[in-house]
Amino acid sequence: MNVAGGPSLAGGGMGRMRESATKRRLPAASDPHRLFEDTSASPSSGTLPPGSSNSTGGASSSSLAPQGPFLADPVSTFAAAYGSSLASQGKELVDRNIDRFIPVTKLKYYFAVDTVYVGKKLGLLLFPFLHQDWQVQYQQDTPVAPRFDVNAPDLYIPVMAFITYILVAGLALGTQNRFSPDLLGLQASSALAWLIVEVLAILLSLYLVTVNTDLSTIDLVAFSGYKYVGMIVGLLAGLLFGKMGYYLLLSWCCITIVVFMIRTLRLKILSEAAAEGVLVRGAKNQLRMYLTMAVAGLQPLLMYWLTFHLVH
Repeated sequence: MNVAGGPSLAGGGMGRMRESATKRRLPAASDPHRLFEDTSASPSSGTLPPGSSNSTGGASSSSLAPQGPFLADPVSTFAAAYGSSLASQGKELVDRNIDRFIPVTKLKYYFAVDTVYVGKKLGLLLFPFLHQDWQVQYQQDTPVAPRFDVNAPDLYIPVMAFITYILVAGLALGTQNRFSPDLLGLQASSALAWLIVEVLAILLSLYLVTVNTDLSTIDLVAFSGYKYVGMIVGLLAGLLFGKMGYYLLLSWCCITIVVFMIRTLRLKILSEAAAEGVLVRGAKNQLRMYLTMAVAGLQPLLMYWLTFHLVH
């Protein structure tokens, strides 16, 4: 019985083993209850199996790829062109408005100096008695640059002298233990305010006397700013030699600035009479001469007023 039943049992066992192996391999096929196929085992590189095609994806990628530079380049070019156009228009507008209120081109003329001119001009301001020719040189009805003519007015020396005067004033206040930023600022604003008042008073006087002259406002600022050179010399003398040195050198600088202003301004204010070689006669020419003397005489008063309290 055992011999007869043995083969049947063995055959039944072998059949069950084949059936179980078949069941293990069946899940690889599609499951009728599954909504999506498991594609996680597919290669990440995106390669398609043989025989398949991705016409939609290929068409979309090929059509979208060139649209980036096709759209970006015209937009960036248009933006750059529009920005440069706005910048040029803004620069032109600013230049036009600046030239209307601040004559930049004229200011360049007044700062066209060199070291030789500055040395000669300082010598002329401190020793005007040795100078003979005070006539400003012209080239094709235009005055030459200051670096070519020592008689031409400039703004470099007045501006630098004003700044140096403020520094020397701060030094003088520091030696007297009176230095403070507020006091130094008050000194600078006071000096600037007096300069503006002086220029406005001269312009008003020229208008009232009805003088036809080629003096401009910048010329008056330059001529009025030359007195700071003498003020610096007086303050330095006061710091080194005391009050006696201050009064001696300031008096000398006051005399030199008066001589300089008279010999310079008489050719400007009395330009008509000087050009014709006519003596200063008549009531109108006398008013012009008095105005020249008044402007020259105002310089020593302002020089003393702005420096006497700095020397003790």
